[in-house]
Amino acid sequence: MTLLGTGAPAGLPRPDCPCAACATSLGADARAATAVLLDGALLLDLTPGAAFAAARSGHSLGGVRQVLLSHPHDGPAVEVPAGLPQPGRVPDGRELTLLTGHRVRAVAMDAPGTGYAVTGPDGQRLLYLPPGGAPAGLEEGGEPAERYDMVLTDVVGRPDALAKLRAVGAVGPTTDVLAVHLDHDVPSGPELRRRLAAAGARAVPDGSTLTVGVYEEVPDVPRRTLVLGGARSGKSVEAERRLESFPDVLYVATGGSRGGDGEWAARVATHRERRPGSWRTVETCDLVPLLGEDGAPPLLIDCLSLWLTDAMDSVGAWDDAVWADGGERELRSRTAELARAVRGARRPVVLVSNEVGSGIVPATASGRRYRDELGRLNAAVAGECEEVVLVVAGQALVVRG
Repeated sequence: MTLLGTGAPAGLPRPDCPCAACATSLGADARAATAVLLDGALLLDLTPGAAFAAARSGHSLGGVRQVLLSHPHDGPAVEVPAGLPQPGRVPDGRELTLLTGHRVRAVAMDAPGTGYAVTGPDGQRLLYLPPGGAPAGLEEGGEPAERYDMVLTDVVGRPDALAKLRAVGAVGPTTDVLAVHLDHDVPSGPELRRRLAAAGARAVPDGSTLTVGVYEEVPDVPRRTLVLGGARSGKSVEAERRLESFPDVLYVATGGSRGGDGEWAARVATHRERRPGSWRTVETCDLVPLLGEDGAPPLLIDCLSLWLTDAMDSVGAWDDAVWADGGERELRSRTAELARAVRGARRPVVLVSNEVGSGIVPATASGRRYRDELGRLNAAVAGECEEVVLVVAGQALVVRG
């Protein structure tokens, strides 16, 4: 399989776009519109300059026997080069068999366009999805799906497509997930690689040739991640983004509800609207049992700073006398218990916490006590996580990982 292009339909950088992502999409990070050449015989999507792109990668389109379109338009996007078959489209659910031994089944999408499941002559299976689309009709709990060796999908634009495929078993731990149709939503280079790795996916430069079914270095998704940041830094968005390509996430809100507080209710509503509809939510500060559950779906805990507030309330930490007479010892015990639970977690966990130690020193003794204890809690939990991320002004900086 040769990727003649890996970018969005308009390419990357977009013509005349002044954004920072386009400005830095140069050299190996520049991407033509996505097109895929399979075994020199099947071309998925015809794009401008496809023949030149094939030549640059050491291939020719002279042996192509079938050109299939995935985009929602009815005809080819460009003039068909001489000698190339007229592009077409397979109706949803129908299968096309080529003389080369390739079988192509059209996959129905939840948005305009057509996906293609391709089985090679030797049985390797590849799934190619159009930009902005996810497979339709996938039902969790139905017949087990056949697992694909490789999936090419719009990981950045439609992470829920990957979540649906994982939910039915079509994507497993050894499936090579490649991000295509890449646009200027995410800066190229390290930031793109970081986001894709969190989803268990990767991107390759235009012109790359890969063998479907051959084991590749599939990115390891960290089991435990701590996301730190200040107020409105984007830490919750970063945490949610890390799990949006996984199904059945359990979102744990430690803040609970505050009756009569309209501003708090608006914050909670904003968080709920941002989450995928398949996620479940539970409001609790009893985190240890949830972390101890085995074989459960991923867990997103937002946030540890509110958990600490509840813990300090329950041990009487705001009263100096109570604090000195066992309250401090009780709180440290609860913090250590939580850190041990994070260490023993067997499910993917993303934890969110506030970073409050770099600002103004609180004017009150109770404020300073809270700041100090949150710093200790963050350090204890960070020590049990494979990856620690600090979010500053919406930008994620990997501290460990």
